Amino acid sequence: METLGAPGAGIAIALENLFPPLPSEVILPLAGFTASTGGMSLWAALACTTLGSVVGALALYAVGALLGRRRTVALAARLPLVKVSDIERTEAWFSRHGRKTVFFGRMVPLFRSLISIPAGVERMPLVTFTLFTTLGSLVWNTIFVMAGYFLGANWSLVEAYAGVATNVVVGLVVLAIVVFVWVRLAQGRGRRDEPA
Repeated sequence: METLGAPGAGIAIALENLFPPLPSEVILPLAGFTASTGGMSLWAALACTTLGSVVGALALYAVGALLGRRRTVALAARLPLVKVSDIERTEAWFSRHGRKTVFFGRMVPLFRSLISIPAGVERMPLVTFTLFTTLGSLVWNTIFVMAGYFLGANWSLVEAYAGVATNVVVGLVVLAIVVFVWVRLAQGRGRRDEPA
């Protein structure tokens, strides 16, 4: 971190968007700790990591835009238990709540990167997407950089607490998938039991 400085932290965060195994919960507090020791400017750490977040998000937005609605619907139609009506409901929801989804999505582990893809598929206006991505990323990055800055040599504690939050999100996602599959299978059984 001291060798690459704030631009290196920004590049690492951009890559974290594309390769989630690089955890921002480690990169950001380490940047904050490095700033606390004078290895980089605190403001530069915040600016570069936020810029890196936006660059990575824009890359995934482009993936979603290239994929497009038609391909997304075609892929969804091939998935077991998924209906085209599910995609249509998701689109309607995203059109009503897209700004909030992008803003708050930038602060949710696992979804931080993935939220850019549906925004691209739905062709959310690029200026709007960039603005809300920047604001959400700035909030997330500031929390973690400042935690590392104030914790100093104990910056790694941030990762432990963030890991708990990530595990909660993973658990909720798994639970949602199980409920979804159970409901779809129950609906299928109900239709088969109806008299012809």
